[in-house]
Amino acid sequence: MARWLPRSTDLTRFCQKLNRVKTLEDDMMETSFNRCLSTIDLTLLGIGGMVGSGLYVLTGTVAKEIAGPAVIVSFIIAGFASLLAALCYAEFGARVPKTGSAYMFTYVSVGEIWAFLIGWNVLLEYMIGGAAVARAWSGYLDSIFNHKIKNFTETHVGVWQVPFLARYPDFLAAAILLVATAFISFGAKVSSWLNHVFSAISMGVILFILIMGFVLAKPKNWSTQEGGFAPYGLSGIMAGTATCFYAFVGFDVIAASSEEARNPQRAVPRAIAFSLGLATGAYILVSVVLTLMVPWHTLDPDSALADAFYRRGYAWAGFLVAAGSICAMNTVLLSNLFSLPRIVYAMAEDGLFFQVFSRVHPRTQVPVVGIVVFGLLMALLALVFDLEALVQFLSIGTLLAYTFVAASIIVLRFQQQKGNVPAPVASSRPNPESHEGPSGGELKEYESFSDKLQLVDRDKSKEQREPGQLKAAFEPYLEFLSDFYPGEVVTVAVVTLMVSAICLCSILVFGNTHLHLPTWSYSLLLVLFSLGFLLSLLLIWAHEQQHSTQTFQIPLVPLSPALSIILNIYLMLKLSYMTWLRFAIWLLLGLLVYFGYGIWHSKENLREPRPQRVSARYVVFPGGSLEERVQAVQPSSQPATGLPDTDTDDCKR
Repeated sequence: MARWLPRSTDLTRFCQKLNRVKTLEDDMMETSFNRCLSTIDLTLLGIGGMVGSGLYVLTGTVAKEIAGPAVIVSFIIAGFASLLAALCYAEFGARVPKTGSAYMFTYVSVGEIWAFLIGWNVLLEYMIGGAAVARAWSGYLDSIFNHKIKNFTETHVGVWQVPFLARYPDFLAAAILLVATAFISFGAKVSSWLNHVFSAISMGVILFILIMGFVLAKPKNWSTQEGGFAPYGLSGIMAGTATCFYAFVGFDVIAASSEEARNPQRAVPRAIAFSLGLATGAYILVSVVLTLMVPWHTLDPDSALADAFYRRGYAWAGFLVAAGSICAMNTVLLSNLFSLPRIVYAMAEDGLFFQVFSRVHPRTQVPVVGIVVFGLLMALLALVFDLEALVQFLSIGTLLAYTFVAASIIVLRFQQQKGNVPAPVASSRPNPESHEGPSGGELKEYESFSDKLQLVDRDKSKEQREPGQLKAAFEPYLEFLSDFYPGEVVTVAVVTLMVSAICLCSILVFGNTHLHLPTWSYSLLLVLFSLGFLLSLLLIWAHEQQHSTQTFQIPLVPLSPALSIILNIYLMLKLSYMTWLRFAIWLLLGLLVYFGYGIWHSKENLREPRPQRVSARYVVFPGGSLEERVQAVQPSSQPATGLPDTDTDDCKR
């Protein structure tokens, strides 16, 4: 039976395949896309991706059903957490100006299978985002015509009574997605021009809402007579925050478009900062206006802003808001349909997804196959699924992508740059004329058996330390960590940090409600996992990191990404168990695709060297000599055939 078990070498090789990272080209500005987007184009793409159904629909839904007027606080927390994630995206987008967003960032720093799963979830995120916005767009247009479209469909087509499905098929939502798909197929310039037009109208409508809304505001709508400012308490605020993340998912369209930016090193960080700041301010101010205009418990979740103006006696204003919201949602549709095919293209170009999606149209320079196929899938989702179920499912994929991008920033910051190896003190080839005796003490470096053994100078204070190596100040206290390869300790510490964050957040979320822990054990577990999180953070900080002035870098690393990780995990655990169940099913489907196709067609798999005969590697330390004895090493893929025996007398001091 033992012979059927996999060998340790096979398991090691398999794990290496799963965790291999992407090899980047020397010229990362070279692309088959058209680099035609400016900073303004990217900023408006980001604003268009964030200010849409989240502003016109989600504010009313969260205010009425989850948080009350405290939806304002939910948006502030969600905006802060999104800022931490956005800074990580900005650094990656400037350093790796390639399409793929979170998928690409994870692939170049963490590993292949993690990148695939992130990309797989981002695909679902964009499909659900587009479908949800299309249904919201349809609902707002229907409200302008006094719900005549809905009544006609229910009367002549019928009503469905199936969980998670819409009450009736929304043909209008599917139709607008098909029209948007056609426009996106014409190229990046056409998409950008359309986005400019709709964004200008949307920002004008938002300005009108704020001015008119503050004029009609009634402070008594926040009074205790109407339920108070936070009727659902802190738990409602945090649950609302998790849902409000849907409002900010659009900023990663900027990172996904970095391969089409003229100057991505400067344009991507600026566009992300400008768009996120403007969008967060708009969400907070509109939430204030909405909950002050009418009591929060009387809001219409499907068309809250337009309905609020109707009820205050300004029907013309409600009509204007509904028309403006449709323009805003058009920008979100364009952003989703613009980004999704580019994520698919990046995965297909790397060999992890079906190769047909890597085809770029020679004239329009866009991945037209991905645009058409996923546009049709979006239309199908919008036709049959319920908006609320889609929004809940969207948040978990976004939060997971944010978490991995934050972890990738830490790993990449403490890795050696490509082609950057510690400077050797002596030649790596044996030179008889340069040998010194034991008294000379000259350090000579040869290749080691494991490719990780590095020789160090006697005077370590003069050594220039590389990223991932222990700082000199900590070496007397953590000397045992100096033997590890640069970056290894940091990688283990990042894993420990994430595990500690998951355990800590689980105790915070479920400790009193589901687990019913006594006070002493609840407090003890909080202290233990908090210590694990902080110690991991300190261990990472004790190592050298990359410092570059050429591109944008997120400040306060590893603290900023660590805060993003723990906040994202906490918000994920606040989502419902049904969301997690559907998410697990989607992950299983992704693993089937990866192990059935991706792992075998990966370009990194083709780059892996084939087994061959190699020579032994060795080192020479100061004060000694080593007789050279080079022996053939049998490749692991071939059966072991009696290797020459090596006697200890072959190596003499």
